[in-house]
Amino acid sequence: MARLANLKLAMGTSIFLAAFIFALFLAAIMFIVNFPLIYALIGTVFFVLFEYLIGPAIVRSSTRLKYLKPGENPWLESTVKELADRSGIPMPRLAIVPDDTPNAFVFGRTASGATLGVHTGLLTKLNKDEVKGVIGHELGHIRHKDYIVMTLLSALPLLAYLIARGTWTAARFASSSSRKKGGSIRAALFIIGVISYIVYIISLLCVMKLSRLREHYADAYSAYVTGSPRNLQSALAKITYGLSLSQKPISGARAFYIGDPALAKQEIQTIMAKRQEYDLDRDGVLDERELELAMEKEARSTWSKINTWFSTHPPTFKRVLLLREIEKEMESGRYTSDRVYAQI
Repeated sequence: MARLANLKLAMGTSIFLAAFIFALFLAAIMFIVNFPLIYALIGTVFFVLFEYLIGPAIVRSSTRLKYLKPGENPWLESTVKELADRSGIPMPRLAIVPDDTPNAFVFGRTASGATLGVHTGLLTKLNKDEVKGVIGHELGHIRHKDYIVMTLLSALPLLAYLIARGTWTAARFASSSSRKKGGSIRAALFIIGVISYIVYIISLLCVMKLSRLREHYADAYSAYVTGSPRNLQSALAKITYGLSLSQKPISGARAFYIGDPALAKQEIQTIMAKRQEYDLDRDGVLDERELELAMEKEARSTWSKINTWFSTHPPTFKRVLLLREIEKEMESGRYTSDRVYAQI
């Protein structure tokens, strides 16, 4: 499949950049505190492995998912089995999340041990064709193994953030028994905190950029494996609107979902604030075409582009636009299996 190598290259590059930046970060800290670098490297490796090992347990606990027993949801089981077989990947474990918001996600340590979690809101608010498009998207993540890379990479910004918070707190309570000694300790902790926060921002930007890219690849894969880009287009529109209405706290694992509630709220709220501008026929309601034009204009604005730097997902309209380009190619008869990712 053409250009899948680009995603693998992006994942490899992100891992290298994050690791390199983090190595320089640790070297600077160890120089400041006059401590052997090897211990910091060992500690970082253990932290990343720990995050990788406990990650699935945290997701299971935070989402309150319930694994399906064989025969409990025949349609969902058969649909996932059909698409998994077509994808040439192992059948993931299926789980239902008791949540009214329309969403879905995959997680796990390996492709053979992956879990596909589906919100009850997805099954009730989307039709079967749209759900099938979402399943194809999630199976794309399993095929690309990008969720495993994201689990490992996300540990580095988290560690930098924890160090920044820890050093800032320690600096506030540094011993003042000796004014000179206490001042030097606070200064060192302050410098470490500043460096840590800078590394947190830079490494987070790297992780977020990869996260957005992998969503485009999963969208393209869904169009290929289901043969219908239109189903995922309508699914994404419903998911974005549904998530924007949610009053629940934003999950820390939102990068693994097909839709990011934080971005959905931002997209819809921005458009609603300019409703009069986008209500072309002045009927007081934004119809499908008006909403589509509004999303397109907002996605192209400079402020929107800057905001998406810290987003786990691309703007919905950009995702829909990619699927439309794929749909046009399918209708033209030029679409083949080696052009799955050609429009990305």
